[in-house]
Amino acid sequence: MNDTLATTLQAVHDEASFLAFARALLADRQAADGAAVARDGVQGEWANNAIASFLEGAIAWAEDSDFGARPGPKSADPWARLAMFLWAGRGYE
Repeated sequence: MNDTLATTLQAVHDEASFLAFARALLADRQAADGAAVARDGVQGEWANNAIASFLEGAIAWAEDSDFGARPGPKSADPWARLAMFLWAGRGYE
């Protein structure tokens, strides 16, 4: 994960910081659009390149981790949990 994306993910705690993360995630996706697609389908650091696989990855992460409780600790902040959900869509399979 690039430094900007990691920093903004860790800083999410309200609407404004969530939107900053969403913008960083968008920029990360746009940067990946220019990368070659590897044999395993990974493009840049994105394993889930279509909206369907992105949502499948995010949902699988939420179900497998109890929305971040495993390995834990689960954030008490709903904005941070939503940001983690979107981050997981990027690469969770």
